[in-house]
Amino acid sequence: MTARVSGTRSGPEIVGPEAEAHLDWLTLTEALEAGHYLPRAEVADTFLYRGKDTLLTRSAWIDGLGLAVKAATIFPGNPAAGRGSVNGVVNLLSDETGELEALVDFQLVTKWKTAGDSLLAARKLARPEARDVLIIGAGNVAASMIAAYRAAFPGAKFSIWNRSHEAARKLADASGATAVTDLETATRRAEIIATTTMAQSPLLMGDWLAPGTHVDLIGAYRPDMREADDNALRHARLFVDSRATTLHHIGEIKDPLERGVISEADIIADYYDLPSGRFARQSPEEITICKNGGGAHLDLMVAQYALQAWRAR
Repeated sequence: MTARVSGTRSGPEIVGPEAEAHLDWLTLTEALEAGHYLPRAEVADTFLYRGKDTLLTRSAWIDGLGLAVKAATIFPGNPAAGRGSVNGVVNLLSDETGELEALVDFQLVTKWKTAGDSLLAARKLARPEARDVLIIGAGNVAASMIAAYRAAFPGAKFSIWNRSHEAARKLADASGATAVTDLETATRRAEIIATTTMAQSPLLMGDWLAPGTHVDLIGAYRPDMREADDNALRHARLFVDSRATTLHHIGEIKDPLERGVISEADIIADYYDLPSGRFARQSPEEITICKNGGGAHLDLMVAQYALQAWRAR
């Protein structure tokens, strides 16, 4: 997608990957926080299927910010070499007129939404002096989290663990991190942990978490996926980015809720509690966990941030 600026008479603005040079992780988290001071978003998802192929549309409307429809195609057997299995576009519509305001690059919004979501949690819940960061997983999200954490925790040292050590080593070489093979040892010394895997059963054990650790759970997005075990949830103060998109939808929270390991009352806050001050660390010793569930309202906030940054370039 090639970026250009169009007047309203000639069509919507196009915000392409070139806009990334004008984005900033800390400013993004401030935009996400500001978005949660607005009226609560209305969100809806739809799914269409053709065999193994999926069309997912995620829609959000925030009064005062606008509307967004993020259309994503998931084609596992995509014949276009190098194009990936997930593609799409974010349609940004005016809150005042309902007109199409901008088409924003899908990969840009997805990358910055996913990492920015968890960076906001870390800025609120991790100890400010934390510098030992463990990334579990070695894919694109893991790489984005390294960049995001570096913006908020300058001088941080990163360790990467992955089931495939070769993948961990490649990301470590590219990012200036250290690839590790012993997950338990790395977990015990970490001060911030991000899980960015496709695991269906827990990799992160609560008995390994040291006092004061903050954990961003990112990878699990289906009801049958877990990255942290029950003890991790029992030992920690629990937060989510949005109750609406996590509690009864993602296995990380849904499964232990259904089995009585935790209750809904154990979820202390989501981002809509930021104005009240509840989304915060209370002591240096407590373990905090935040589950990143994503959601179309965050796509809307990120797309608007990207549009405004592109316009101000």
